[in-house]
Amino acid sequence: LGLFEKRRMINFLMYLQAYDETKPATHKGRDLTRMTMRQLYDEYGLERGTREFVGHAMALQLNDSYMDLPALPTVKAIIMYCESVDRYGTSPYVYPMYGLGGLPEGFSRLCAVNGGTFMLNRSVDEVLFDESGKAWGIRGDKEVAKAKIFIGDPSYFTDYSKCKEIGKVVRSICFLNHPIPNTNDVDSLQIIIPSTQSNRKNDIYVVLISNSHKVTAPGKYVAICSTVVETAEPMRELAPALGLLGTIMTRFDDVVPLYAPLGDGKADNCYISKSFDATSHFETTSLDVLEMYERITGEKLDLDKIAAEAPEEEY
Repeated sequence: LGLFEKRRMINFLMYLQAYDETKPATHKGRDLTRMTMRQLYDEYGLERGTREFVGHAMALQLNDSYMDLPALPTVKAIIMYCESVDRYGTSPYVYPMYGLGGLPEGFSRLCAVNGGTFMLNRSVDEVLFDESGKAWGIRGDKEVAKAKIFIGDPSYFTDYSKCKEIGKVVRSICFLNHPIPNTNDVDSLQIIIPSTQSNRKNDIYVVLISNSHKVTAPGKYVAICSTVVETAEPMRELAPALGLLGTIMTRFDDVVPLYAPLGDGKADNCYISKSFDATSHFETTSLDVLEMYERITGEKLDLDKIAAEAPEEEY
């Protein structure tokens, strides 16, 4: 940023960090439920590059449609980014040690403590429905498990007309023996290439993980590039991301469909998530989990309430 743009950016962030939805005095006469994000940017005179960074890298907006919507949701997202940087230090993001497999391991322990039963080494060969169309069991090999509700990703339900395809994602998993060039040799990072910088409708994402997360051998790195498919040549769409990585040891490419559930689960007892999309920051996945929780339980997830009610040694 240039000298004057830095000052404008600082003033913008100072306004956001002082903003309190419940205290009109901090609003400085602005109604962010009516003012668009574009208008808020204009008031501070922010340049295009700054807007792209703020909107896509801080607020994690997936495209520029947010610019002409009320500013408040984006402002809240930026405030959360800043608060996360303050909490975690050099980055607003956390990543599980030993990779994403650490998340289901954590769930399995908590589930077992609360009486959950696990059927190991079993595939889901068939979802069983009664005459009314409600699911009542699943078959794995020659065994059947019964339940009142069934929760799963679309891959378990695509054969039963429970999902619709909403697009495709192209991913390239790249093994490197060096950090990504021009990144100060950091051992983990996220790069977001805004759609407008590559003449696209959707952003391109890169995430780098390494031995610091216990997912690779020392000196080895995994970079995952992804985006939503827009053309008949998906791999060419990742060229801006792949060009950042330097020499690639081994690369695995894939194009997978994106699915979304057709129903909310109440009619057929099948509560289905969306497919894992192109983003590398997991915000859309987290929001999907929260939305599924509300569909299943009928109430929003209140983590503060759970923390308050849990015994200190458990929490």
